[in-house]
Amino acid sequence: MSVLVPILAFLLAGAFAAYHRLRLATWVAITACGLLACWLLGASHAATLAMAAVLAVVALPLLVPAIRKPLITAPLLSIYTKLLPPLSDTERTALEAGTVGFEGELFSGKPDWDKLLSLPKPALTAEEQAFLDGPCEALCRMVDDWDISHVRADLPPELWDFVKRNKFFGLNIPKEYGGLGFSALMNHKVIQKLASISSTVSSTVGVPNSLGPAELLMHYGTEEQKRHYLPRLADGREVPCFALTGPFAGSDATSIPDYGIVCKGEWNGAQVLGIRLTLDKRYITLAPVATLIGVAFRMYDPDGLLGDRKDIGISLALVPHDTPGLEIGRRHFPLNTPFQNGPIRGNDVFVPLSQLIGGEDYAGKGWQMLMECLSIGRSITLPSTASGGAKMGAVVTGAYARIRKQFGLSIGRFEGVEEVLARIAGKAYAISALSQATAAAVARGENPAVPSTIAKYHCTEMGREVSRDVMDIHGGKGIILGPRNYAGRGWEATPIMITVEGANIMTRSLMIFGQGAILCHPWVLKEMKAAQLDDAEARIDQFDGALFGHIGYAMSNAVRALWFGLTGARIGKAPGDDYTRRFYRKLDRYSAALALMADTSMLLLGGKLKFKESLSGRLGDVLSQLYIGSAILKRYEDEGRPQGDQPLLAWAMHDAINRIETALSGALRNFPIRPVGWLLWALVFPFGRRAQAPGDRLGRRVAALMMTPCDARARMAEGVFLTPGPLNPAGRIDSYLPKVVLAEPVERKFLKALKQHDIEALDFDGQLDEDVREGWISAEERLQLEELRAMTLDAISVDDFASWELRAASYYGDFGEAIAPPASPRAAA
Repeated sequence: MSVLVPILAFLLAGAFAAYHRLRLATWVAITACGLLACWLLGASHAATLAMAAVLAVVALPLLVPAIRKPLITAPLLSIYTKLLPPLSDTERTALEAGTVGFEGELFSGKPDWDKLLSLPKPALTAEEQAFLDGPCEALCRMVDDWDISHVRADLPPELWDFVKRNKFFGLNIPKEYGGLGFSALMNHKVIQKLASISSTVSSTVGVPNSLGPAELLMHYGTEEQKRHYLPRLADGREVPCFALTGPFAGSDATSIPDYGIVCKGEWNGAQVLGIRLTLDKRYITLAPVATLIGVAFRMYDPDGLLGDRKDIGISLALVPHDTPGLEIGRRHFPLNTPFQNGPIRGNDVFVPLSQLIGGEDYAGKGWQMLMECLSIGRSITLPSTASGGAKMGAVVTGAYARIRKQFGLSIGRFEGVEEVLARIAGKAYAISALSQATAAAVARGENPAVPSTIAKYHCTEMGREVSRDVMDIHGGKGIILGPRNYAGRGWEATPIMITVEGANIMTRSLMIFGQGAILCHPWVLKEMKAAQLDDAEARIDQFDGALFGHIGYAMSNAVRALWFGLTGARIGKAPGDDYTRRFYRKLDRYSAALALMADTSMLLLGGKLKFKESLSGRLGDVLSQLYIGSAILKRYEDEGRPQGDQPLLAWAMHDAINRIETALSGALRNFPIRPVGWLLWALVFPFGRRAQAPGDRLGRRVAALMMTPCDARARMAEGVFLTPGPLNPAGRIDSYLPKVVLAEPVERKFLKALKQHDIEALDFDGQLDEDVREGWISAEERLQLEELRAMTLDAISVDDFASWELRAASYYGDFGEAIAPPASPRAAA
């Protein structure tokens, strides 16, 4: 036993130092003290001396740079340089385009939660709140989604006019250029509210405020371009679109076949130097009504009019819609969601160099410009749309499940419905937290490349699941389209969110972990940059610091992953209150596991990792759920730790943790090098998987919150349009809930009287008459029951139509004669 004591002391000192990430010299000092204690306390002297020798052999070269760099660092740098997969210019641009926020802590294996919790609570200014309560509320009141989606397949002229007049297209354009100068958080709030009443309206407003001419001009435009175009974009004199996607290259700007040749041509009656464009684009939102088209193309200068470079690269230009040779195609019709969308083609389209966004200085820098701006747009529009739809779905479905009765019982009381309603509410809570966190990052000045892909993917995926569950609970009410239906169009639109701004399959399998592993990792990008330095001495010095920092980091994460696995993450310092501390510890555990898995994968698979898309997707799922869990906890803290929200918080966190373990389990079971997978499993799951999906008892509590007027339900409903009115059936149903709850005891009294007494009347009014006459209910209670019947009828009623009402607008009557086509959409807009 005395022989084992020095060995254990050596290992425990190393584990302690690794867990707490102590400096190498500190580890040496702790280990030396431990071995000295073993010597003095009578442990085997031979074993103690042997461990001391091991310590000296390991520590001496590591502590002395003059020994370490030539003997260890230089050979490893040589090997690393050969293994390092080459980075193309486009990959390097994509990696360098974004900033790293708290998501970097999640990749560290030891998140600094103080950094998250010290971030300011997202809040609107008084001016922003006034706009949300004023023009935005007024716009929502004007929306007749059935008229938009079925009758017109477009916004009516008065809505177009209102949107332009109130500068909805200029939410984030600075005031000095005629815009409203609102924050990214405000952009999120506006889109969220509009999406809760109409995805067509939210898309129409969202696109000009995300990736498009305005965003690009604000970042890169010349002062002349800004002063000319931004005021016109803000007030709607110009309607913008951005043409990136084409039939062959999709949204891959590096492969687009569209091109522009530098040449001389005529512009406004003068001969100028410019570009002659050939392009073929599709899926371009707002194209049919756009007056100013942003175009991505590859720029060539075969005659050397600008210099020696023949292939200048991806460039971006502004093309007025009436430029000769430019053809705005007919409309696409994306799944009965008639936001303006269509193809754009051009042949021999000449524009001067002054139409390049940023002028001639930015020729060939289009890929960099797109990468730097794309994450900003991706952070807002689609996550906010999903948030608005999910929050609306949660509160209105809860009200409907309380109002709608089967077998004399509210359908929300059935366990099967409770399970689905809890899933809706829990996911809506997570979506709203994630979308707000990402918008808040943009508002703080970050360019969140990785969080934007997480938010886009997971908000839209969870939004699709919420929409499906909303449809399931509503049943026939959800599938019969018409003015009374508030769920069907949202369900139809969900695949659009999944597809646009980067298809979700590719986002998950390539982008989230692919970018995160390099951008968020504390050492990988530093190593890559150091290895590519031209100066040999600087290359060795910088690589040395990054390499040994990385080694210490990897050892720490292995120890932390094992410790958290052995203890079930029940021990350790964590922030939060008594209710949430366990969740912070869980995220600590899986942060270490992710870091360990990422390092192992990159070390053993190298450049092949980018082709292991299933592994990359699963590790991306872990990173995503860590970020989602962080956003949920931050929301809970920002709102003052409301006790009423704890069931929602717990459901969302248990769901995230279960998904983390599922993803880790899948990655480990399918790791390409099987023995390594077994070893990692022993470190990450020493006692096997323990996380489970949210339980039935918790789900019952969550469902009850959505079916009962309470503070938690009110917080869920914040930011969506629930004002009752003739054009807002969802708002009406939500408004009925308090009255329905108050009427339920009277309804039970009435039903009891029907069972216990021989009431002759068969119709509802006759039964009420007899109940009042016999004194079983009061006259006031009769009025309450009549109101309950009217509210229930409004909630469950669906629409029906004459056959001719459902025919396409291009035909009429009983014979289907074609009629003249309507005015062009641009004229209507």
